[in-house]
Amino acid sequence: MNLDVNSLLTVTFTLFAVIDIVGSIPLLLSLKKKMGVIHEWKATLISGALMILFLFVGEKFLQILGVDKHSFAVGGSIVIFILGLEMVLGVEFFKSDKEAKATIMVPIAFPLIAGSGTLTTIMSLKANYDEATVLVAILINLVFVYFVLRSLNLIEKILGPAGMIAIRKFFGVILLAIAVKIFSINASGLIK
Repeated sequence: MNLDVNSLLTVTFTLFAVIDIVGSIPLLLSLKKKMGVIHEWKATLISGALMILFLFVGEKFLQILGVDKHSFAVGGSIVIFILGLEMVLGVEFFKSDKEAKATIMVPIAFPLIAGSGTLTTIMSLKANYDEATVLVAILINLVFVYFVLRSLNLIEKILGPAGMIAIRKFFGVILLAIAVKIFSINASGLIK
């Protein structure tokens, strides 16, 4: 497997920004208080399985729906752009059910870690990068997700409220730029 380091870094940071596990720390902490414990391994494995499944069978699923990769990538770039706006502006466009019964599958693995934004991003990235690069980027992010889930209290103390806001806004701007890039690469493929 011959991976391009620049492509791997781009895909890894794109997924990192979309998953936004650091930005989810306040919500994860409140869920941990309600649940008493978060099973880090289970949450990581379930969300990873969803992402990898979507990487390999997402395209076939799209074919069943009659949607090509370019259309999905453009649609995904719009979702990524809106997620970036959410992070930069601090406005919630996508409503999440924060009061749902806390289990590992819902809301932690899905939609918090492997949500629609993440799955859409994986398909958009697959339209522009090879599967191996996206797979390795998913695995790198899963290691980071596990580390964050395992270290929630410590991270909260280190970053503080201002640090968490700064990181969220920084990754929001990165997401906006990536969304524009994905859109510009795939939009021409829509015109036939």
